[in-house]
Amino acid sequence: MSMLMRQERGLFPELLDLLDAPLAATRTQGQGIRFEDYMHGDRYVLRAELPGIEPEDIEIDVSNGVLTVHAERRIEEKERHRTEFRYGSFTRSIVLPPTADEKDVEAVYDKGVLEISLKLAAPEEKSRRIPVHAKKAVQAKAQTGKQTGKR
Repeated sequence: MSMLMRQERGLFPELLDLLDAPLAATRTQGQGIRFEDYMHGDRYVLRAELPGIEPEDIEIDVSNGVLTVHAERRIEEKERHRTEFRYGSFTRSIVLPPTADEKDVEAVYDKGVLEISLKLAAPEEKSRRIPVHAKKAVQAKAQTGKQTGKR
């Protein structure tokens, strides 16, 4: 659902995100990545859980207000008795706040957590006051023209 409907969203998850969560396990495009987000000054910060993944196996794309993280955990060639680890591709797309600057993005991976931050532009004012100027110069010119008989 989140990829089908592009809607502006605030900093909090929307109903569609919550409805989308149970369906994440049934997708064939890859396994989900869990995120948390918060504001830090003028930056929007996303943190993703990606334990056991090498930084070179993580791709981040930002386009048209959507940030996509793709990661891959490769199976190691070892003889195993049992494994409960999840291997393969992990993909998740997040709709960014409308004022996110897609050119000012930073990403750091440390101890299994990917942290991505984007600068937020100051929101544009929804309304502004327009000054009204008196028409003194035009009125004075008209008065002078009446006195001399010119227009």
